[in-house]
Amino acid sequence: MRNSLVTMRRERALFLLLLLLLLHLHHHICASKEEQEHVCPPSSCGKITNISYPFRLKGDPEKCGNKRYELGCENNVTVLYLYSAKYHVEAINYKNYTVRVVDPALQLHNCSSLPLRSLSRSNFSDTYDYYTDPYQAGLSSYENREYLIFEHIVFLSCNHSVRENGKFVKTEECVKWDSKGYAYAVGGDLKAADMEVGCDIKLVAPTSLRTFNNHSYTSMHWSLAYGFEISWVQLACDNYCPDGFCYFDSASQNLDCRKGLLGAAILAADP
Repeated sequence: MRNSLVTMRRERALFLLLLLLLLHLHHHICASKEEQEHVCPPSSCGKITNISYPFRLKGDPEKCGNKRYELGCENNVTVLYLYSAKYHVEAINYKNYTVRVVDPALQLHNCSSLPLRSLSRSNFSDTYDYYTDPYQAGLSSYENREYLIFEHIVFLSCNHSVRENGKFVKTEECVKWDSKGYAYAVGGDLKAADMEVGCDIKLVAPTSLRTFNNHSYTSMHWSLAYGFEISWVQLACDNYCPDGFCYFDSASQNLDCRKGLLGAAILAADP
C-alpha cells in the first residue's frame, strides 16, 4: 500500500512537471509572436544605433516595430515624443526595458538652462495603476512604487529667504524666477511638511542620476542634463505573459510571469 502511494505521488509529480514544461513552451511561443511579426534589422540615428522592437524609426517599413513607439530622427538626433513634448534619446536599454531621454533645452555647461516643461511621475498612468500610456514611470507592472526609475528636482520661487530649511538650495546665480524673489531647488520629493509659506512651485523636472549632491545646484543641473528613464515594461509583460501576472524582478533583471494554471500547479506540487 505504501509503495503504491509513493508511486502515485511520483507519477503526480512527473505529470505536474510535464505540465509546467508544456505551459512554459506554449508561453514562449505565444510571447514571441508579436516580436516575430514586427522584427526588422535595427535602425540607427546619430548615436542611437540599436533601434529595434518595440521601437521603430519614422520611415521604417510598416511591419517594423510598434507604432506607439515610433522615434524620429532630426538633425541626426533620435527624438521621442512624450505627452506632446519632444525629448532627445540618450540610450535604450533592452535588458531592463528602459529608454533614457533628456529635454532638448537642457545644456550641460549652462546652469541657467531649464527643461521646457514640468514632468513628474503623476503624468504617467501607471502611477494610478491604469497603464494606458505606452511608457511607465516604474519598472514593476504591478507595484511600480517599488522601483521608480527617476526622481524629481523641484524648482521654487519664494518671496523671502529660506535659511533654516536645508533642503532648499539657492539657484540665484543660475536661475532667477523673479527679480524681487528668491529661487531655490529641492532634490527628491517635496513633502507638504517641507513646503514654505510664501513659496511657489515653478517647475518639476525628473532625473535618473540618483547620485547627485542634494546640497549643490551645479550637481542637480548635471543630473538633469543626464536625463531620465522611462519604461515600456507593460508592453513587454503583455507580450511575455498575456494571460497571467507579470512584473520586472529588479534582482534578477528579468520579467517574472505567474500564470493562473502555472501557479495552481506549483501549489499542487508543494508537499
